[in-house]
Amino acid sequence: MDDEYRIIHSPLERRISERGISVEVLIYRGEDDAGWLLEVVDHAGGSTVWNEPFASDRAALDEVLRTIAREGISSFAEDEPQTLH
Repeated sequence: MDDEYRIIHSPLERRISERGISVEVLIYRGEDDAGWLLEVVDHAGGSTVWNEPFASDRAALDEVLRTIAREGISSFAEDEPQTLH
Protein backbone atom coordinates (compact mmCIF):
# COMPACT_ATOMS: atom_id res chain seq x y z
CA MET A 1 0.00 0.00 0.00
CA ASP A 2 1.39 3.39 -1.00
CA ASP A 3 0.87 6.04 1.71
CA GLU A 4 2.56 8.82 -0.25
CA TYR A 5 0.57 12.06 -0.38
CA ARG A 6 0.02 12.95 -4.03
CA ILE A 7 0.07 16.51 -5.32
CA ILE A 8 -1.80 17.33 -8.53
CA HIS A 9 -0.38 20.22 -10.54
CA SER A 10 -2.66 22.20 -12.81
CA PRO A 11 -1.88 22.33 -16.53
CA LEU A 12 -2.43 26.10 -16.14
CA GLU A 13 0.87 26.51 -14.25
CA ARG A 14 3.25 28.78 -16.13
CA ARG A 15 6.15 31.20 -16.13
CA ILE A 16 5.15 34.81 -16.58
CA SER A 17 7.71 37.41 -17.65
CA GLU A 18 7.22 41.15 -17.78
CA ARG A 19 9.68 44.06 -17.79
CA GLY A 20 12.65 41.75 -17.23
CA ILE A 21 11.06 40.01 -14.23
CA SER A 22 9.98 36.37 -14.37
CA VAL A 23 7.89 34.45 -11.86
CA GLU A 24 6.67 30.87 -11.71
CA VAL A 25 2.93 30.49 -11.12
CA LEU A 26 2.22 27.23 -9.29
CA ILE A 27 -1.34 25.95 -8.97
CA TYR A 28 -1.77 22.65 -7.16
CA ARG A 29 -3.88 20.62 -4.77
CA GLY A 30 -3.70 17.43 -2.80
CA GLU A 31 -5.23 14.41 -4.50
CA ASP A 32 -8.16 14.38 -2.04
CA ASP A 33 -8.54 18.17 -1.74
CA ALA A 34 -11.22 20.12 -3.56
CA GLY A 35 -9.54 23.55 -3.49
CA TRP A 36 -6.56 24.69 -5.55
CA LEU A 37 -3.61 26.46 -3.92
CA LEU A 38 -1.88 29.37 -5.62
CA GLU A 39 1.81 30.15 -5.17
CA VAL A 40 4.05 32.57 -7.08
CA VAL A 41 7.82 32.01 -6.87
CA ASP A 42 10.25 34.79 -7.81
CA HIS A 43 13.75 34.58 -9.30
CA ALA A 44 15.36 34.31 -5.85
CA GLY A 45 13.08 31.51 -4.69
CA GLY A 46 10.89 33.75 -2.54
CA SER A 47 7.27 32.71 -2.63
CA THR A 48 3.90 34.38 -2.23
CA VAL A 49 1.09 32.02 -1.22
CA TRP A 50 -2.60 32.85 -1.03
CA ASN A 51 -4.17 31.75 2.26
CA GLU A 52 -7.49 30.55 0.87
CA PRO A 53 -7.84 27.81 -1.74
CA PHE A 54 -9.63 28.50 -5.02
CA ALA A 55 -12.62 26.56 -6.31
CA SER A 56 -10.86 25.91 -9.63
CA ASP A 57 -7.40 26.16 -11.12
CA ARG A 58 -8.78 28.73 -13.61
CA ALA A 59 -9.96 30.93 -10.71
CA ALA A 60 -6.45 30.77 -9.22
CA LEU A 61 -4.82 31.74 -12.52
CA ASP A 62 -7.31 34.57 -13.03
CA GLU A 63 -6.45 35.91 -9.56
CA VAL A 64 -2.72 36.05 -10.23
CA LEU A 65 -3.28 37.69 -13.62
CA ARG A 66 -5.53 40.32 -12.00
CA THR A 67 -2.92 40.93 -9.30
CA ILE A 68 -0.17 41.41 -11.89
CA ALA A 69 -2.39 43.79 -13.91
CA ARG A 70 -3.28 45.78 -10.77
CA GLU A 71 0.01 45.79 -8.83
CA GLY A 72 2.63 44.85 -11.44
CA ILE A 73 4.79 41.76 -11.62
CA SER A 74 7.41 43.46 -9.46
CA SER A 75 5.06 43.06 -6.48
CA PHE A 76 6.15 39.40 -6.50
CA ALA A 77 9.88 40.09 -6.82
CA GLU A 78 10.53 40.48 -3.12
CA ASP A 79 13.58 39.55 -1.11
CA GLU A 80 11.37 38.05 1.59
CA PRO A 81 8.43 35.67 1.16
CA GLN A 82 4.96 37.13 1.72
CA THR A 83 1.50 35.75 2.27
CA LEU A 84 -1.58 37.28 0.65
CA HIS A 85 -5.10 36.94 1.98
